[in-house]
Amino acid sequence: MTERKPPGVSFESWVDRQIREAQERGAFDDLPGAGKPLPGHQEPYDENWWLKRKMSSEDLSLLPPSLALRKEAEDALAAAMAAPSEKRVRRIIEEINRTIRQAMRRPLEGPPLNLVPYDADEVVRDWRQARNRNGAASG
Repeated sequence: MTERKPPGVSFESWVDRQIREAQERGAFDDLPGAGKPLPGHQEPYDENWWLKRKMSSEDLSLLPPSLALRKEAEDALAAAMAAPSEKRVRRIIEEINRTIRQAMRRPLEGPPLNLVPYDADEVVRDWRQARNRNGAASG
């Protein structure tokens, strides 16, 4: 824990001493990114840079609900195509279709959804074809 600044000592000299002692202890040795420029140092200043970086690192977004559902549907389709089994493909498609149907019954805020439930049989057919192509390409 950092000690409190003693009374009568200027703040600057107290801070300088803390930094010097930490350097002597090796507290700054081998830090990630040592000797490299700070990320984004050449970009124009944005007062919300930290918020944008945090949202990006947490994979968060502030899309209107209808656009967020479109993105979720795309991600679900990609996950289905990468699924290890037909059973898992169907489960992923059933889950996203349930969400799409709910949004169709009770429209979401934002631009029009323009999304209909996926045809599970068609997705499974595409999944099988992709697996066959990948199997033929690797074999």
